[in-house]
Amino acid sequence: MTNIVTSSPQATSQERANTPEHFDVIVIGAGSAGLYELHLLRQRGLSVRVLEAGGGVGGTWYWNRYPGARLHSESHTYQYFFDKELLDSWDWSEAFAGQPELERYFNVVADKHDMKKDIEFNTRVDALEFDDATSNWTVRTDDDRTFTAHFVVTATGPLSAPIYPDVPGIDTFSGESYHTARWPHTPVSFDGKRVAVIGTGSTGVQLIPKIAGEAQHLSVLMRTPNWVVPLNNRVIDGDEMAEIRSGYPKLYDYLVSTFGGFLHDPERRPSTDFSADELQERYSEAWQGEGFSKWFGLPYDILSDLEANGEYCKFVAAKIRERVKDPQTAEVLTPTHPFGAKPVDCESAGHAGDERGYYEVYNQDNVELVPVADNPIVEIVPEGVRTRDGLIEADMIVYATGFEAFVGSLNRIDITGAGGEKLRDRWEGGPTTLLGIQVSDFPNLFIVGGPHGKGGHGNSTRCAEFPLEWIANLIGKAVTDGLARIEADKSAEVEWTEHVYKLGNASMVSKAKSYLFGDNVPGRRRAYVAYVGALPDFVERLREVEKNDYQGFVLS
Repeated sequence: MTNIVTSSPQATSQERANTPEHFDVIVIGAGSAGLYELHLLRQRGLSVRVLEAGGGVGGTWYWNRYPGARLHSESHTYQYFFDKELLDSWDWSEAFAGQPELERYFNVVADKHDMKKDIEFNTRVDALEFDDATSNWTVRTDDDRTFTAHFVVTATGPLSAPIYPDVPGIDTFSGESYHTARWPHTPVSFDGKRVAVIGTGSTGVQLIPKIAGEAQHLSVLMRTPNWVVPLNNRVIDGDEMAEIRSGYPKLYDYLVSTFGGFLHDPERRPSTDFSADELQERYSEAWQGEGFSKWFGLPYDILSDLEANGEYCKFVAAKIRERVKDPQTAEVLTPTHPFGAKPVDCESAGHAGDERGYYEVYNQDNVELVPVADNPIVEIVPEGVRTRDGLIEADMIVYATGFEAFVGSLNRIDITGAGGEKLRDRWEGGPTTLLGIQVSDFPNLFIVGGPHGKGGHGNSTRCAEFPLEWIANLIGKAVTDGLARIEADKSAEVEWTEHVYKLGNASMVSKAKSYLFGDNVPGRRRAYVAYVGALPDFVERLREVEKNDYQGFVLS
């Protein structure tokens, strides 16, 4: 490889000590994507170091260890498929694995492949700076260490930059406070306490039933309701696991052919092909199914046509009214936006030890629903949460307030590209990328799970694996061919960005405020940050780019 900085044989010991350790590639993040990229790059004989802010592997499943945290994708569809020995030996205990099992799984993968020797734990990246003279990146960490690498791959995850309410006084609260994405490793007791939960997104929906079963009193502060469907989780016994395992080869081929890499794919028939009775039967069948059968496993026009979507909304709204005894509370909990305009939440009720449903919580005498759209939070005070209408006293506050999605983890690193431009400045008006993989003027920097790519939207391990393989192949080619730089062509970047925005702004997801547009981040200009295209189409586009000598990328 060209332009690699090394120490000369004549360098003094002090000079060597002051010389940053150099690698072919630095990967940021040891979650599912980072571990797989490490595996791929090592296969190609490259020197790699992974920098991980946490104390262990697993990414999402290291950080999000709150009670009730679990997958929305079926366990056996979420796992890696590159290791047949592991596929043959690993038994999933539940249809939708919980956090402890998932963290255990990623540790088994990392230990089996001796990955941890190449991972620096408890090491948060503060800054990246591109050196125009050497075409290397300088990487600075929060413990004042410096590394250099010819290439950097950010595998920081789409949902890894937690945010808090934009209200004063958060640090003044005198009781316990936790963010669901930074949950402690030691047990947290809710027993006999007055607990305030702020937020009713995915994490809130999973956690609230757990708290409601223990707390003396629970106040749920909800800004806007979302559609919540039953996960219908269950235990997997040995016979079923053997049957699942026997179908792995066909399963993998099927998953990568679906829209989002999920087990469920939109039905090719529109809802208009069904009679009214047939459609209700189809809805009920999906409702009894597992996971996202209620979202992606229905007639395709429910995801794209407002009239068809509205009919399904009536069905789901009736389910809410059946379960919430107070009609006024049921109305407050019923969304007004189309189904799927925001990512749909799944409640975990229905498997052993987790029988309390999300909606049934609001029938309990010790639970109070506080709609903060009408009664906004004014401040956090030592005694609890002050809203416009008064004080909610609390011994504990739980922030289930989500993330600055897709761009947050990158914006929180001070990334300086060629010519001194900051990535966060480039993205101030909304992200721009080429295929969600690179940004012009930021050479040799590759992104997975960031904005405008498929790598972080859908069943994440399935959606990320081909971009990760594509990046590893391109870096391997660069090393073999002695290339100094790889970067996105500006015109190709503009074309892709316009394509992403056009798809997002014309789709069902544009019909609601959500993290997909950065609406949950105070002061952010509204801009679509995900990618709504189908996984097979995205993979085919990457293949075409590679086939045509990486058209749209400048290799030099």
